Amino acid sequence: MSIGTTQPHDSAHLHVTGAARYVDDIPVPAGTLHLAFGLSEQPHAEITALDLAAVRAAPGVVAVMTAADMPFANNASPAPDPEPVLAEGEVLYVGQPIFLVAATSHLAARKAARLAKITYAPRPAILTIEQALAANSHFEGGPVTWARGDVTAGFAQAAQIVEGSLDIGGQEHFYLEGQAALALPDDQGMVIRCSSQHPTEIQHKVADALGCAMHDVRVEMRRMGGGFGGKESQGNHLAIACAVMARTTGRACKMRYDRDDDMMITGKRHDFTVKYRIGADQDGKIVAAEFTHLARCGWSPDLSLPVCDRAMLHADSSYFLPNISIESHRLRTNTQSATAFRGFGGPQGMLATEAAVDHLAHVMGLDPTELRQRNYYAAALGAARPQTPGDISIKRKVQTTHYGQPVEDFILHELTDKLQKSADFVARKAAVAAWNSTNTTLKKGIALSPVKFGISFTLTHLNQAGALVHVYADGSIQLSHGGTEMGQGLHRKVCQVAAQVFGVDDGSVRITATATDKVPNTSATAASSGADLNGMAVKAACETIRGRIAAFMAAQEGCPVDSVRFEGGQVIAGDSTRPFAAVVKQAYEARVSLSSTGFYATPEISWDRIKGQGRPFFYFAYGAAVSEVVIDTQTGENRILRTDILHDAGASMNPGLDIGQIEGGFVQGAGWLTTEELVWDDAGRLRTHAPSTYKIPACSDRPRIFNVALWDEPNRVETIYRSKATGEPPFMLAISAYLALSDACQACGPHWPDLQTPATAEAVLAAVNRARGTP
Repeated sequence: MSIGTTQPHDSAHLHVTGAARYVDDIPVPAGTLHLAFGLSEQPHAEITALDLAAVRAAPGVVAVMTAADMPFANNASPAPDPEPVLAEGEVLYVGQPIFLVAATSHLAARKAARLAKITYAPRPAILTIEQALAANSHFEGGPVTWARGDVTAGFAQAAQIVEGSLDIGGQEHFYLEGQAALALPDDQGMVIRCSSQHPTEIQHKVADALGCAMHDVRVEMRRMGGGFGGKESQGNHLAIACAVMARTTGRACKMRYDRDDDMMITGKRHDFTVKYRIGADQDGKIVAAEFTHLARCGWSPDLSLPVCDRAMLHADSSYFLPNISIESHRLRTNTQSATAFRGFGGPQGMLATEAAVDHLAHVMGLDPTELRQRNYYAAALGAARPQTPGDISIKRKVQTTHYGQPVEDFILHELTDKLQKSADFVARKAAVAAWNSTNTTLKKGIALSPVKFGISFTLTHLNQAGALVHVYADGSIQLSHGGTEMGQGLHRKVCQVAAQVFGVDDGSVRITATATDKVPNTSATAASSGADLNGMAVKAACETIRGRIAAFMAAQEGCPVDSVRFEGGQVIAGDSTRPFAAVVKQAYEARVSLSSTGFYATPEISWDRIKGQGRPFFYFAYGAAVSEVVIDTQTGENRILRTDILHDAGASMNPGLDIGQIEGGFVQGAGWLTTEELVWDDAGRLRTHAPSTYKIPACSDRPRIFNVALWDEPNRVETIYRSKATGEPPFMLAISAYLALSDACQACGPHWPDLQTPATAEAVLAAVNRARGTP
């Protein structure tokens, strides 16, 4: 059986041999032009003069364009508010594209772009969260507030209340393959090949920029060298630039960012400051919590509003909070426009809550894990779902989130218990305490953190997918779907779905590049929904074809249609067992249609983001991690010594791929929380715009001991073969590393260490000093 078995990534052999083609590897036509943007040097200014004579005269330059040369829409925004591809008389951040150069080589274009003479009239720039608050610089006109219960009355019941503030750093995506696009003029429009998580949005934006219909633009995307959300909307600029220049010159146009340009131009994970106040009764039950989310969104909305919404949606983390208030400020600043990043705001919302719970445990003198478990949502019902919706006795057992969604599938009670046993948590916690009692320079810390992460797009209409499947006369199968492959193994899982439906081996199934002329109106491959949505769409298409073949065989053999079986590469009908390929050939000769589309729309979801109420998620994915760390109290240097993870992938379709996603998500999350520090200077220039100054985790930064296991229980709702998403949820498992570092800092003295993120060596050393009560 294909489903449930570990199969390699569909391009694994191409990856390891270097034969996998990415956009920059595609052979291009003779005469292809290479593009580069000329970038702003000011965070906020009026352009009073733009002299491009030297640019036009530079060696190799063929054409130069400004906003005035854009023939139709000059807009790359994924949001309703416009976001100009090229600045229109005003610049709003350092790194904003002002003009576009087309030259005969990539290097010639980049050199020429630096020759412009631009005169600016500087305007006041808002760079920080504090400055944005002081200037009341908000998107949506002001803060958004959601609440449940009576927070004031809740705090009145509290035996202990703590309050504090946590700075949460941003994060650079640092995909191995940078942003890239190639536009090829076609006799019926334009063909775009790009590195994008959202080909349909590229199609839409290019069509608007060319003043044509979407059917005049074909977008093809075979594979990305990583995305992590950074290619959901940020690739629009390159595709539009290439398409407009290709239409203007009649020549193929290609654009790719060098790493430093990529980091200067594109958006990052939103950095937050979260102010919290949380209280519990004498039994350690949290009775009230209030959070103020201050998010630096950058110069344009991009995807900031739904990102901040999801941070609010995950402010409960894994806990039932009867009285809660969340106030979210979406702050406009003159910095890169922050964008989607793995977890899409969820990590920021959860991290702040976990830090607040740790702070509360410290002040109350309780074990943090015990406090967490006391406040978990109620355990899941035994049945998959209440069978009689009117049964009050059943409904009474289900607790709801602060946005009104029942939590019917909560499994963290038993999952946490199992992880503590497998990780030998209690004994190791005692061993850490013993170590710390006898060592003054090196201190250890250990912590457990849970994950409850909602799966679905919060914009309801995006929860749909399509697929196209062909079965050829020789029995081979080809399919296309709307999802994009960025290294996560989506294509392999979808091929396994097709193989399972037809009962053939995986080698019989071939997947083609994602293309807008095969599957239209696709959603971005994001929100951890790639396999959920596209797997179901492919299954529907395959089942349609299988049904036709089964009906043909049943008529041939005189047996019921539902008795026809497809397994082991054979079709079994009545007393006949024939190879799948032979049956397909017969069906073709009998003029049976062997091609079908498939469609899937996620059921049971609805969401009112203005009220902050509804059922935005189809289900929750769960997990927990135990991390052990060591810090040097004299330098702040630190290491993750061991991590044990137990993660809920439902009935995993491909355990090997899922474990890989969990490992990668944890390490990327640990990077965000420990080493990856974005620094802007007082002039709004990003100073950490290269690997020499921005530290992503290396292989040596992984935990020395790294144990990952899957929670083996099918999803309670009907997802593709009862599996669960593993794209984003594992990222939050890294919160255990941050909590363990905080635990190590707490071992240095009696005071709350108030560890900030990223927990660099400097931040750890500051927390050690706070714990000791020294400056």
